[in-house]
Amino acid sequence: MQFILGSSSPRRKELLESIGIIPDLIISPDIDESNLKDELPTACAKRLAKNKAVKIKNDYPDSLILTADSIAFCGRRIIDKTDNIEVARDYLKLLSGRRHKVVTSVYVAHNNKSISRTVKTTINFKNLNKHEIDWYLESEEWINVAGAYKIQGKAAGFIKSINGSYSNVVGLPLYEVKNMLFSVGYLFK
Repeated sequence: MQFILGSSSPRRKELLESIGIIPDLIISPDIDESNLKDELPTACAKRLAKNKAVKIKNDYPDSLILTADSIAFCGRRIIDKTDNIEVARDYLKLLSGRRHKVVTSVYVAHNNKSISRTVKTTINFKNLNKHEIDWYLESEEWINVAGAYKIQGKAAGFIKSINGSYSNVVGLPLYEVKNMLFSVGYLFK
């Protein structure tokens, strides 16, 4: 069975490989990832993960497909990916001294079956001063990642506590993914 990871995220590939799962093919789904008006973050992540799988399934109907979408949010405000340093600065100021959540929705499609799981993790940031924010922005780790930070990078020093799956915050909740793949009959190589 051909296993396709539908993602352009190198972190998702690395996470899968860390538990011995090697995709046969990696395809960027290339869909519109805009959130809909008044759409809550969890609903948005679920919709996008499913849409990614459906798009790939059209071209590879006999393959096992895994897609995911991660969204960071504080309250109801989505902290989207950005490549704009001033937007990233505003996001880091918003996260400073507060709790926020990262939700990842995972979608697995094989034959006529599909399953999905959604995992939510709560992260508590320390109060960040201007120098810490400037230092982090200089690293460019924030570019085009959910939440405008990488928990597996320099921002790890900003995390006071985490409640939930660490790998979820990186981009893929590995415990759930492994169990989902087993449930559809995928045996690791």
